Amino acid sequence: MPETVVEDNITIIRKKLIFRSWHRGTREMDILLGRFADAHLGDMDEAGLTMYDRFLVNSDPDIYNWVSRAEPVPPAEDNRVVQLLLAFYPQ
Repeated sequence: MPETVVEDNITIIRKKLIFRSWHRGTREMDILLGRFADAHLGDMDEAGLTMYDRFLVNSDPDIYNWVSRAEPVPPAEDNRVVQLLLAFYPQ
């Protein structure tokens, strides 16, 4: 009988966030957020993952404007995960 692998909750959360990052609805955001997620979500703690999950609720145009520096990141969205995302795509 094959062994079943039980995944811990944080691993499942990471996988869901990576999927959501790669499937935003616009190809540009899929690439921007998907690459970031692949590079950084594996090292994030639960608090960081929670911040990123909350960040993904924002619209693609807003996130794109923040990442491209067309608009400043609102104070309510400015946290260590967003700063990591901005550093991932330097201007």
